[in-house]
Amino acid sequence: MKLLSVKEFRDSATKALKSKEPLIIMRRGEVAGIFFPTPLESIPFEFKKDIFVALTESIKKNLRSKGITEEEILEDFEKHRKARRRR
Repeated sequence: MKLLSVKEFRDSATKALKSKEPLIIMRRGEVAGIFFPTPLESIPFEFKKDIFVALTESIKKNLRSKGITEEEILEDFEKHRKARRRR
């Protein structure tokens, strides 16, 4: 697995995306994105679990810092879904 800053990724995206190893793109010390060059099925379960936990914690932290609740997200999603149906 390779860690790249957003700047490093931007400057060498073509080369990085040809890599055979997973890439984790970091912005200011936090995960900005993850790239898996292989089908998800071939990634070990424990690795997928660790990624899920890390991303979940990051999302929770961001939501808490902005004062957004799960209920607000669900309400917003429902509004969007209903508005989309009307189109």
